[in-house]
Amino acid sequence: MKLKELTIGAMLTALAIIIPIQFSFLRIVIPPFSATLAAHVPMLLSMLISPPVALMVGVGSTIGFLLSSPVYVAARAASHIVAGYVGAVMIKHGKPAIVAYALTLPIHAVLEVLAVIPFGWTAYKVLVVVGAGTVIHHIVDSAIALSLAYALQPFLKPGFARR
Repeated sequence: MKLKELTIGAMLTALAIIIPIQFSFLRIVIPPFSATLAAHVPMLLSMLISPPVALMVGVGSTIGFLLSSPVYVAARAASHIVAGYVGAVMIKHGKPAIVAYALTLPIHAVLEVLAVIPFGWTAYKVLVVVGAGTVIHHIVDSAIALSLAYALQPFLKPGFARR
């Protein structure tokens, strides 16, 4: 990992930890589902940097939710490790960011659903509330991430605009 990637990764990891801890006022709760607006943004932006950075940010996101939320929310946040890594690999192989975000959406949602199954909730709560809630949350945060990526493109690697 290059120094620039490590530095950007460290900043995104810090955001992934801080967002769930300090921005609880952005949290929407529909029990058992909760969504913290912009919580996926560091993961989605990390996909644009590299697969190792995406892994690092996913772990940071899990830590942030572990420190600020019930364990089932942290278990759901662990899905950011896999979804971020898969998206980063897609982007590394030339897929546009919007395509990677769209293709990681079902991976992200399915992993979040699988993470809460052991907690014994009803099928409705697991599939509709958590599954559909994750889909909506991923879409909203993808729009935020794409807007930020466009605004930050002069500071990132050459050729970034095509992603």
